[in-house]
Amino acid sequence: MRQVHLTQRVEAGAVALLAVVAVVVLYPAWWWVLLAAFLVFDLSMLGYVRSTAAGATSYNLVHNYALPALAGLTALVTQPAFPDLSAATGVLACAWAFHVGVDRALGYGLKMPDAFRHTHLGRIGKDPVRGDTDRPSVWEPRR
Repeated sequence: MRQVHLTQRVEAGAVALLAVVAVVVLYPAWWWVLLAAFLVFDLSMLGYVRSTAAGATSYNLVHNYALPALAGLTALVTQPAFPDLSAATGVLACAWAFHVGVDRALGYGLKMPDAFRHTHLGRIGKDPVRGDTDRPSVWEPRR
């Protein structure tokens, strides 16, 4: 199992690096957006204010590669008719993929609905063995 997690983290790091290269090559004036927008995608964690399950759903909706890929496709399709829209969605796609790639490379996977620190890459935090029921995160309501 450790080898699979390591492979997924390396793969995600490669995606993040590819997003940086794409921005530098395709949108050199907008490279700074990768850094400026980095934490914006983490606003999806606000779903945890409602419940752990709602937080996992909102987090997972934003922290996957499907929507950045859709933004990238939109950038490609709109390029001939709407170059400004194409550039904006292209930069958004790269910034989004960069964020997801960095998160996954650091071990932050898709969230499970039972606990904030329970992800598809395993448990995260200082004491991943004990589990979340012993010490709830600030993002989780007490049970």
